[in-house]
Amino acid sequence: MADRESRVILVTGAAGGLGTVMTRALIEAGHKVAALDRNTAALDRLAAALKDARDRLLMLTADVAIEAECHTAVEKTVSTFGRIDGLINNAGIGMSSIRPDGETRPPRIDDVSTEIWDRFFAINVRGPMLLTRAAVQHMRKQAWGRIVNNTTSFRTMLRVLPYGATKSALESMSAVWASELNGSGITVNVLIPGGPTDTPFISDGNGWPRDKMIRPAVMAAPVCWLMSEASNGVTGQRVDASEWDLSLKPEAAAQKATRAIGWPELAPAKTWW
Repeated sequence: MADRESRVILVTGAAGGLGTVMTRALIEAGHKVAALDRNTAALDRLAAALKDARDRLLMLTADVAIEAECHTAVEKTVSTFGRIDGLINNAGIGMSSIRPDGETRPPRIDDVSTEIWDRFFAINVRGPMLLTRAAVQHMRKQAWGRIVNNTTSFRTMLRVLPYGATKSALESMSAVWASELNGSGITVNVLIPGGPTDTPFISDGNGWPRDKMIRPAVMAAPVCWLMSEASNGVTGQRVDASEWDLSLKPEAAAQKATRAIGWPELAPAKTWW
């Protein structure tokens, strides 16, 4: 891969199920990856699995809920690889962290403590904001950048608290950033697996059959396309990885799997000034 096509990409939650798939796919595509996770042991396993690409892999132990650690992660990426071209906000906390059947039997409002609520928003909303703010400063200088945020399905946003509320916020943020950065060379898009996915993020206690879940591997092709020159000009879009058809050329697969961020058709403005 030519140097101009090889990008430097920071992936958060890189040692988790979806993060591992995306990190591996990006490395295999010839990119350099700063893999960020708060789980040091999981990062060590990821490093061992990708030992042949260690010169293109930077391991970062950090908590995205902590502002200083977000800033340091971006600066270490730039100091190690010379720049940052892409940011994938994938790190998140899910309902299984509250109780094993949290997705299928979400807690009622009386059951969600202030501490739980704040922790969800710190990781799922504040973290992506902090990292995006830090990364965009560098991307503006080179007039090229990719921000990709992992949100969730509309159904989950309307049914599950506090997780759904945090992902609704991130969806909104993605739409606003895409508009703000339009024309700058920096694109902002959403990438979701498309439904319950077979990773440790979802506990066995939910009772969902693992063989019916989406395979994490669906994230590989669309994330590589989003980080490539082929996606230039594509911004403000949501890509459903489960709809990505590998039998099609990437541009055709993207068209099939993509729609505008945030379901704008649900809220037509009758009055605006």
